[in-house]
Amino acid sequence: MAREVFEVTKDRFHLNDSCCYILQGTWPKEAKMRACLDGSEVKTAIQRLEVVSALERFKDPDLMRGERITATVTLPESLEGYHKLTVYADMPDKTISWFTVSIKDLEKRRGKPQFYIEEEKVQQGFLRIRGWAVAKEPVRIQIFDENKNKIQAEILRTERVDVEQLYEEMDNKDKSGFFVELTNLKGKILYMVFYAGNTKSVHIVHLQRAVVLSKKIEKYAKKGLKYWKNQGSAALVDKMVSKVKTASTREIPYQKWIVRHLPGSKELERQRREKFEYQPKISIVVPLYKTPEKYLRQLVDTVKEQTYPNWELCLSDGSGENSPLTSFLKKLEAEDERIRVVYNEKQLQISENTNAGIEIATGDYIAFADHDDELTPHALFECVKALNKNRDIRLLYSDEDKMSMDGHKFFQPHFKPDYNPDLLCTVNYICHLFVVKREIIDKVGVFRSEFDGAQDYDFIFRCVEAVDPSEIYHITKILYHWRCHEDSTAENPESKTYAFEAGKRAIEEHYRRTGINAEVLQGEFLGLYRTRFIRDHDPLISIIIPNKDHIDDLKRCMDSIDQKSIYKNYEYIIVENNSTDEKTFQYYKELEAQNPKAHIVYWDREFNYSAINNYGVSFAKGEYILLLNNDTEIINEDCLEQLLGYCMRNDVGAVGARMYYEDDTIQHAGVVIGFGGIAGHCFVLQPRGTTGYCHRIICAQDYSAVTAACMLVKKSAFDEVGGLTEELAVAFNDIDFCMKLRQAGYLIVYNPYAELYHYESKSRGLEDTPEKVARFNKEMQIFERRWPDIMRDGDPYYNPNLTLKSQDFSLRRI
Repeated sequence: MAREVFEVTKDRFHLNDSCCYILQGTWPKEAKMRACLDGSEVKTAIQRLEVVSALERFKDPDLMRGERITATVTLPESLEGYHKLTVYADMPDKTISWFTVSIKDLEKRRGKPQFYIEEEKVQQGFLRIRGWAVAKEPVRIQIFDENKNKIQAEILRTERVDVEQLYEEMDNKDKSGFFVELTNLKGKILYMVFYAGNTKSVHIVHLQRAVVLSKKIEKYAKKGLKYWKNQGSAALVDKMVSKVKTASTREIPYQKWIVRHLPGSKELERQRREKFEYQPKISIVVPLYKTPEKYLRQLVDTVKEQTYPNWELCLSDGSGENSPLTSFLKKLEAEDERIRVVYNEKQLQISENTNAGIEIATGDYIAFADHDDELTPHALFECVKALNKNRDIRLLYSDEDKMSMDGHKFFQPHFKPDYNPDLLCTVNYICHLFVVKREIIDKVGVFRSEFDGAQDYDFIFRCVEAVDPSEIYHITKILYHWRCHEDSTAENPESKTYAFEAGKRAIEEHYRRTGINAEVLQGEFLGLYRTRFIRDHDPLISIIIPNKDHIDDLKRCMDSIDQKSIYKNYEYIIVENNSTDEKTFQYYKELEAQNPKAHIVYWDREFNYSAINNYGVSFAKGEYILLLNNDTEIINEDCLEQLLGYCMRNDVGAVGARMYYEDDTIQHAGVVIGFGGIAGHCFVLQPRGTTGYCHRIICAQDYSAVTAACMLVKKSAFDEVGGLTEELAVAFNDIDFCMKLRQAGYLIVYNPYAELYHYESKSRGLEDTPEKVARFNKEMQIFERRWPDIMRDGDPYYNPNLTLKSQDFSLRRI
């Protein structure tokens, strides 16, 4: 049985009063608090924390003798001469030391920016660090190397509602969260410095493997000790055994993974011998500008090593007269008749340089590569293999990774989804390798110099607009290595800010050409974008909320919309189903009397989530239906507008939101078919502020499904597909509904900028009776029977190189 532990979980200084030290945690109910600086007692005060969330209420039964409190300790202005602060809990039978901290540690933090590191991952020159920082004034963050030289780094700043709630006195609503990833790091340490006004705090990051390992051991020792105190020795042993058993299923480093997934010499030789029925010529267009000879040689060698032989390499030298490349290029031409070069007399910008290469290309398909990157030896083979299976393909793209300057290390693989139009409007995820049928270029035109910096982004948009989505093919293999150096947008986005502004204009032009009225904003990272759709009217939204008792949850859900939402044209349809508490019915009467938007309808049959929602929708007057759980709470004031913007597009059937558990971990960020055997939520339990694999948590994008805990649906689309399938009474009904919408030709969009809390317990949903297990298995079989293709072929919005055994988009286990 778990032991009851009284402990401090959060400690901090008041931002406006450096003498006020605040502690939060669990406290023995019968105890009196006493705080001492060495032997001298100081003033304290206790305030009980009111538990308002369902998740905290779920935890609280474990607190038999304790309660959650906030305590304030009043410190003197000068702590000189003191060594330690100790807070005691004086109980009738004993006294325990509840909290202790050295004065040295207090002085380090007092009057300075306060920060907390939630994640720090150091691995072979790579650093990921995430956390939050606050101060009386706005906090600036900079990173320095061991020689105190500033490191150019893009630090993502995010809003942290949880931190704002913790620091109630915070006047400036600055973005307190931060997240940064750095690669190619050298040296022993880094300094992360938090500035606020004339004060600063410093966090030291150790890069040496031995130091990182010792800190990890120290961390796990503390974690193990805490687990032992809470759960006991037997539970700790079980936990350790479980960790050992699952060691073989954990993610391996990509450097090892890629070696096992690139074709070996025997496979490459087999590919060279294979003769395809259809053998199109592929022209690889590469613009050059004073390219270092060694990198160009490596690129050319990877082209000459292709296992598919019908190619030509079209090099356009935009270095201008007296180009340092001329003699080397003539040598390359002499080596292989498939290498063609255009020598330009004047210096060319990137678009006109690329266009000069396109002009000399004679291939049926055109591929594009940068002058210092590399192709894998089977890149063209895989393209032609796909074209032989489906001659209707007109655009192809592949997965890619990044490569160190020396070409010996591969990292940060980008395993992409199949064609995903809303992700493409968030980030140029297609990028490399991109191959286009020549007739498409003849139709849409070549690269446009007014989009230099994002000329490929603009070009991709025009190409996808010219074809049917079924004519776009994604090769789920790494076929391209993107070489990273310090002034490449691959590693230092700030070096090409102009490129991201051009990308913004490329998306705006795409929307304009496709008849969509929208505003494009820079996203949380350079290279990421957000779209705000401009409505021509404010349609009525019917909010369907099934409810059984739990009126506190229902009230909080509705209050959050009524008090926060800036979108006001909505109605509530509360579907009462089998409540037993008389207070619930009294609340309904008061609600309908006081809130003209609220309507109560009564479902008196057995529980069937699909039937209950369908019943509620039958009373709806709105053009749009918001399926909403009663244990949710909207966070941002434009939550409904964010959902509505996407849903009002003709091609969109339903839109889902980013949802958090009460402890600010992800509860929902889209759904992947295949997780957990059938379907599961993406990035579950990832801490708030993390952005996930390739920033997918913060990217608006299309998924196969989203949860109906918060799902906005076109009423016309809802009716078109017959609502939710009532054969699925409890499980998978929202996933099935999304699949029906997709089958009808609609997109399902996840919008991370509609944010809610979902106070569902993390342990909810256990099938703990024979009846529940039987029902779950039956509904699982129904879902598999209804959607066999996606169960067999995999989710098109995921990637087969990523695992289905966890929901974090990590590598598929070898």
